Amino acid sequence: MPKNLSSIADAVTAFMRVLGSAKETLRKILITGEFNEFPDEGNMHCTARLSEMLDAYAADLESMSPWNNNKDSFLTEEVKVLCETKGIGLPNFLPRTSFLTILQRRIEVVAEIPIQFAQKVWNYVEDVFVRVLTMKSQSYPQLQSFTRWAAHNLMRKVRNQSIERVKEIVEMEKMADYSCSPDYINTWTRLMLQQQRFKDILNGGSNPKKLNFEMLGDVEFGHLQDTQIVQQAFDIKMRLMAYWKIVLRRLVDNMALHLLFTVQNLVNKDMEQDITSELMGGPSGCGGIGRMLEESPSVSSKRVKLNRSKNCSGTPMMWFPRLLIAFLSMAMVKFAV
Repeated sequence: MPKNLSSIADAVTAFMRVLGSAKETLRKILITGEFNEFPDEGNMHCTARLSEMLDAYAADLESMSPWNNNKDSFLTEEVKVLCETKGIGLPNFLPRTSFLTILQRRIEVVAEIPIQFAQKVWNYVEDVFVRVLTMKSQSYPQLQSFTRWAAHNLMRKVRNQSIERVKEIVEMEKMADYSCSPDYINTWTRLMLQQQRFKDILNGGSNPKKLNFEMLGDVEFGHLQDTQIVQQAFDIKMRLMAYWKIVLRRLVDNMALHLLFTVQNLVNKDMEQDITSELMGGPSGCGGIGRMLEESPSVSSKRVKLNRSKNCSGTPMMWFPRLLIAFLSMAMVKFAV
């Protein structure tokens, strides 16, 4: 039989024992990478699985690079945006609006990937979280259903908060272009070394007009003419390609740090606070505790019967008269015969 919780004190003690044990296990498998309790269950080796998910996420972002899909229309978008954002001013200045317009379009293409990644991670963490709590409370069926319900509520809240934070990370990338990393200038400078070769081929009579660009591969540009706006478009494209590396790195790094921080808060702080709050909820201040003391009718009935049989078997005066009567009856029958 499951252990009987006969008082509020028993219930609170059982709950704190279960919560403490679950917290320690979750800290090991989600934070420190220990999995002694699940040596042969790869799905519970959480730090390794989360690392694999992050690697797959980074690969997904890289595969959606905008430079992979528009080689046949080299600089067409940049030229069009420059024409639509030009204003009255000196002709040799690049309008920042052009850069931001194209950047925002590029980020919009990959905007769903971080959100989908966050949802995938939290679905996995929720499965692990609920399984550990259920396993640790298996000796208390009346507590088990409550902890499972409280765990789902907590994970739903954490998931929603995390996804909102991920959306903010994406929106920040769309709002402004900034990086203190020297990689941007270094990469842009190196890419711009290709501009003169590009102009020579563009003005030459050879066909097809084609060049192997760094980060792009072979690109044909026979549809272009050597004009000032085309040269500005070339500059913007090289700037975007250099800056895009920074954007992708930030989308991966920020997601990794955000998830590590949120998982640690979940285990070290949110889990104890939220589940205890759920347990103590209700008008009386101990609604969950009261429910823990209630057993199902079948379990309660079985417990009463077992207690009754235990009491009967443990009290000699209950069975001695019956044994004496049976013995006398057998003796009388034997005497009569």
